Amino acid sequence: MTKDSPVVATAEGSRGPLQVARRQQLLAALQRDGSMRISDLSHVLGAAPVTIRRDIAELAAEGLVRRVHGGVSLILPDDAPAADEPPAAGIGPLAGRVLGMLVPSLDYYWPDVARGVEGAARELDMRVVLRGSSYDSDDDQPHLARLVERMGADALIIAPSMDTPSAERTIEWLDQVGVPVVLLERTATVGSHHAVMESVVTDHALGAAMAVRHLTSLGHRKVGLVLDANSPTSQHVRRGWLDATTECGLDPDATVVAVAPDARSPERDTVLNSILDQCQATRTTALLVHADAEAIALVQHCEERHLSVPGDLSIVAYDDEVAGLFSPPLTAVRPPRRSIGRAAVRLVADRLADPDRPTHRVVISPSLRIRGSSAPPPA
Repeated sequence: MTKDSPVVATAEGSRGPLQVARRQQLLAALQRDGSMRISDLSHVLGAAPVTIRRDIAELAAEGLVRRVHGGVSLILPDDAPAADEPPAAGIGPLAGRVLGMLVPSLDYYWPDVARGVEGAARELDMRVVLRGSSYDSDDDQPHLARLVERMGADALIIAPSMDTPSAERTIEWLDQVGVPVVLLERTATVGSHHAVMESVVTDHALGAAMAVRHLTSLGHRKVGLVLDANSPTSQHVRRGWLDATTECGLDPDATVVAVAPDARSPERDTVLNSILDQCQATRTTALLVHADAEAIALVQHCEERHLSVPGDLSIVAYDDEVAGLFSPPLTAVRPPRRSIGRAAVRLVADRLADPDRPTHRVVISPSLRIRGSSAPPPA
């Protein structure tokens, strides 16, 4: 099975004898007990939870069972509405479904994404279970397994770590978990044919290019780049900056390109001062800085050195989490965080309603907020 071809209801004759027998045993257990947890069914039937979930997905598509929190219940004839009877309010096919959400931070960038998920899920009578991991996490799979096996998640909306030794194994597990999966601000492929997984991402390269074009429109001819050392977004920001500087006829090798260390690093102040030294040495008059914290730190270092922002150096921040609250308010690229979350829920809802639909990848454009930190270069 690939991500492009999820399990759907099939003719009885197309199933293997073991699957047919297991389905019969599963239905018999539900007829006896009414409802059961997936962990209990796994123990009774001697099959892995992921296998049980696939069987349940087929039976639910056939209208024989209903998925409930952490398990499944049998749909009795009296439970099915008449053909001409409209469904009761709040009892749609998505009502009560559980969305498991895992993000690498609960205090920067991701809270607004989570609010978008929560708002869209509430409109569909779905429930969100939010969990936080860490950018330093070595393995997200235990968190994800708990969401599915203990919290009863019917789908996963997640931003897994993609640069760890366990990342490939986690993606393989997600492909086989038996519930819809949507990646947030991440992309991945699975299988020998590199089938894509469903995802919602910001076009960060476009956002970086917008910043460069804004600065060149003001007259800047040397637009440098400062990146966050630990963010997976940095690679996309760099690509957009490089493409735009080239398209605008600028020389990317004639300006500053630097990586700012983590705020906890004892070398941070030294590196930031070195960046400003390089700006003066190369006559760089503008910087695109990812992310807000690095942009704010650079402005503060400028103040210590009696450099004016934007008089001596224009700065555009990337993320716009707190850039507008600073003084001066920073011009910034704002990713569409809430829209990312809402779009992910829509993908999940559509996948649950139509398991056989083609895989979708959604790309959403960021916006540029022009404020007080960008101006024409000094004469």
